[in-house]
Amino acid sequence: MPKMKTKRAAAKRFKATGTGKLKRSKAYKSHILTKKSPKRKRNLRKPTITDATNVKNMKRILPYL
Repeated sequence: MPKMKTKRAAAKRFKATGTGKLKRSKAYKSHILTKKSPKRKRNLRKPTITDATNVKNMKRILPYL
């Protein structure tokens, strides 16, 4: 059986935590920042855990994470 290929786009966006959960950065922080409140922009800086409904698909496209 050949080695599985990692989807490189996903590998750049997701990292594994120590317990094996997937960490991701939040969306909506790249542009049109003037109308967003400072509190909203500050909360967008923090990474978050990937939702459980997506984890099965993410583990398939990131087999060696």
